[in-house]
Amino acid sequence: MTEKERIIAISDILDGATAHINILRNIAWPNQVQTDFFRNKAQKLPVVVYAPYDAKPVLDEVKKARNLLSGNDVIDQWAGRIADMLESSALLLQTRGTQEFFEHSTTMYGSPKDLLPDGESTALDLANHFGTLFENIKNFDLGTPPKDSVMPEYLAKKMKRAVKKMFGKLGPKIEMDDSISSNAIAGRRRIAINPNAIFSDKDIKQLIEHEVHIHVATSMNGMAQDQLKILAAGHSGTTETQEGLAVFSEFITGSIDLDRTRRLSDRVIATQMAIDGADFIQVYQYYLEKTDNPGKAFDGAKRVFRGGDVKGRAPFTKDIVYLQGLVRVQNFLTVAISTGKFEYINLLFCGKLDLSDIPALKQLNEMGLIRPPQYLPPWIVDKRYLLTHLTYTSFLSNKESSVLHDHYKSLLV
Repeated sequence: MTEKERIIAISDILDGATAHINILRNIAWPNQVQTDFFRNKAQKLPVVVYAPYDAKPVLDEVKKARNLLSGNDVIDQWAGRIADMLESSALLLQTRGTQEFFEHSTTMYGSPKDLLPDGESTALDLANHFGTLFENIKNFDLGTPPKDSVMPEYLAKKMKRAVKKMFGKLGPKIEMDDSISSNAIAGRRRIAINPNAIFSDKDIKQLIEHEVHIHVATSMNGMAQDQLKILAAGHSGTTETQEGLAVFSEFITGSIDLDRTRRLSDRVIATQMAIDGADFIQVYQYYLEKTDNPGKAFDGAKRVFRGGDVKGRAPFTKDIVYLQGLVRVQNFLTVAISTGKFEYINLLFCGKLDLSDIPALKQLNEMGLIRPPQYLPPWIVDKRYLLTHLTYTSFLSNKESSVLHDHYKSLLV
C-alpha cells in the first residue's frame, strides 16, 4: 500500500464512521417536552427520554483507522485527532442524560473557562465583556429603525435566491422544519428554517452569510474531495472552526448586530451557569429575564441542556464555540495575512476542518490529495477589504491598549 493509498483508506474508514453519528438529531427534544413544561407552569424540570445508542459501530471503525496510523507524523496526528473526536462523539451519545455526557462534551467542544490563544482570556471573559457593553448602552438611543418582523416564508425566498446565485442548480433545498432547535440550520442537501421563528431584516443577511456562504459552501467543497471524503463530514472536531468562520463572516460583512452578539454571549454565560450547578428552570429564568418571551427562553435553556442532565452540572457545551471560534479564526486570518501566507486562507474552505488541521492539509494538498475549493464567500473571492481590515486591527492590537484606553477615558468626564 502506497502512502497515498494509506491516507485515503484512513479517510474512508473515518468517513464511514461518521454515518453512525448525528449529534444534534440524537440529542433533540420532542415538542411535547416544551408543552409539558408550560403545562406545569415552568415549575417542574423537563423529563426527556433518549432512545438507546450503541457506540460500538463507531468505536470499531475508529479502531480500524488507528491500526493504519504510521509514518507521516503531521498527517497521522490529523487523522488521530479526527478518530479521537469520533470516539468522543459516540460516547457522548451513549451517555446522554448523565454526568459522563459532560466529560465527553468538554473533550469535544471545551468549556467557557478554557483559555483562548492569548493564554489569558476565555470565551466567558468575552461574553461578560459584551454583557458590560450591553448594560452601558441599554438606555441609549442607537438610532436603529424599528424592527420589522420577517416571516419564515420571506426568509426562505431570500435564502433560495442566495443559494441559486452561489451554487446554481446544485444548491440545497430550502425547507421548513419545526423540529430543529435553532432558527435555521444548513447542510449540503437542505437548509431547514424553523417555521415558528420570527426574523428581523438583519437576520436575513446574517443567515445568508452564516449558513449559505460558510456552512453550505464548505459542505459542497468537502463533497468535491473525491480522495479525502472525511473533509465532507461535519463532525464535532470541525465545529469550532466552522462556527468561528460563520460568525466572522457576519462580522466582516457588517451583518452582525447587538441582538445577535447578545444571543451568542448569553449562550456562553448560560452554559457556565449550568456547569456551576444551575438547573434547567434557573437557566430558563435567566433567559426569560433577557427576552421576556417564554418560548425563546425555553429554546435558549434547551440548547444548554439537550443531551445533558436537566438538574445541572452536565450541560452540552457546544454553544461556547461561536465566540471561541470567532477569536481563533480572526487571529489565524490576521497572522496569515500579516505573514503573507495567503495560500492558507483558501485552504480553510476546502471542506469541514479545524484550524489545527492546516499543517496536515497543506501537506495533503502538496501530495495532490485535495481539490481547491470551488465555492468561496464573496469576502474571500475579493480579499481587499479583508486585507485592509485585518492589517488595521492587527496594528491596533500591537499597541499598548491600556495606555490608549486611559488616555481617552480621561477625556470622557
